[in-house]
Amino acid sequence: MVLQDRVISLFHNSMEVNAQTIEEYTPHISHAGELLLNCLMTENKILCCGNGGGASLAQHFSSLLLNQFRHERPGLPAIALSADGAALSGIAHDSQFNDVFSKQIRALGQPGDLLLLISTDGRSANLIQAIQAAHDRDMLVIALTGGTNDDIHSLLLPDEVEFCIPAEDPALIYGAQTLVLHALCDLIDYQLFGGE
Repeated sequence: MVLQDRVISLFHNSMEVNAQTIEEYTPHISHAGELLLNCLMTENKILCCGNGGGASLAQHFSSLLLNQFRHERPGLPAIALSADGAALSGIAHDSQFNDVFSKQIRALGQPGDLLLLISTDGRSANLIQAIQAAHDRDMLVIALTGGTNDDIHSLLLPDEVEFCIPAEDPALIYGAQTLVLHALCDLIDYQLFGGE
């Protein structure tokens, strides 16, 4: 019974965090959907990055844009900066790990592109440098973060969006971030291609 109670507790905690996230961030999710649409409608691209689980979510999001979310549709331009192991290890070796995303953004990013970054705590130096590089390239930023120590928030411009998931547990944060990313995919598809 102890194991079953633990499972029930995990699901209840996740549902509580998701409920808090949707109550607080529905308008922000809609705004982020509009920013993503504008980026794509002006023939720009979305660069995605994160560390660890955030890197996995960045790759998941970019793959849903490149391929499809729910229905077959033309691919949309998105790049997961964490997916190129050779570039990551080369930059980390020749420069430093804090530059692994900013160097790619400075090389690949163009004015009008959008940076979507994912972090559980908002304190990673390489993500902070990624935001600075995006701003240097006249790119907007959408940040998915969590916890209470958020250095990223202070770097964002007024029209940019942050979703700071109201949890400390990285597993709960990643779960809510996944739902936010899926909502963004849904909004993109709905705005570009219509349907239910």
